[in-house]
Amino acid sequence: MPTVLITGTSTGIGRVATEVLAQRGWHVFATMRDLQKREALERALDKAGVRDRGEIVELDLNDSASIGAAVAFILSRTGGTLDAVVHNAGVSVAGALEDLPRSEVRRVMETNFFGVLELTRALLPTFRAHREGRIILISSEAAFMGQPANSIYCASKWALEGWAESLAYEVEPFGIKVILIEPGPYRTQIWHSTPRIQPPGSAYLAWVKRVFQAADAHAARSARDPKEVARVIADALEARRTRFRYPVGPFARLNHFLRGKIPSRLMRRGVSRYLGLKDERE
Repeated sequence: MPTVLITGTSTGIGRVATEVLAQRGWHVFATMRDLQKREALERALDKAGVRDRGEIVELDLNDSASIGAAVAFILSRTGGTLDAVVHNAGVSVAGALEDLPRSEVRRVMETNFFGVLELTRALLPTFRAHREGRIILISSEAAFMGQPANSIYCASKWALEGWAESLAYEVEPFGIKVILIEPGPYRTQIWHSTPRIQPPGSAYLAWVKRVFQAADAHAARSARDPKEVARVIADALEARRTRFRYPVGPFARLNHFLRGKIPSRLMRRGVSRYLGLKDERE
């Protein structure tokens, strides 16, 4: 039975991916920061009849000791082997950069980028020793283009992609594959749980409110079933020959195609028109 570690499995893509992979014969180490949020995942595994293929493990990507303890526990359960890791955990903060608290900016980068690096570093010796392994990174369409009031999340995903492209050179001689999954809008909790920074008196307040309203409408209109992403993750883990990038969903595929083909100025104009954002200078 192949084994995989997945981060951020209490909700959204991580939870669904755990269920899909368990159904396809994987033994999943489903990690989450807060084990009190495990009930929804346990119910899903029970309903699918694969509860014995999912082990829930505490792992906080912002805590080096937690990463080390989780990796040590998982390797003790597998006899020192692991076939893959799916870096799914992610957070965001929304608002104009000038208004964002430093602590929120750091929180996003620590979880979405630095935590991914540290967990990968902890797993690489195992992958190298067995001359194989797949590192799946859940990126985003936000890695293709900037998004209004979402600059820190976009920055974390752009950083992730640049790091992944570089890491692929280093690990390829050891039989290790690096794979980016890049979803568009899907029905997950991240947007609804994201802090929306709107301080009274902000010079950006009216603009930010319009962005949030437009983003909510876009999500309600366009967000898709996260099981689509979970199936792509499973296919990428099981494929004999993998691609480096997997854009998932129509918006992600469109943005992936347009990247580098349209000047950034025109791209921003098109996004602003789509979201109904009026130029404040008018």
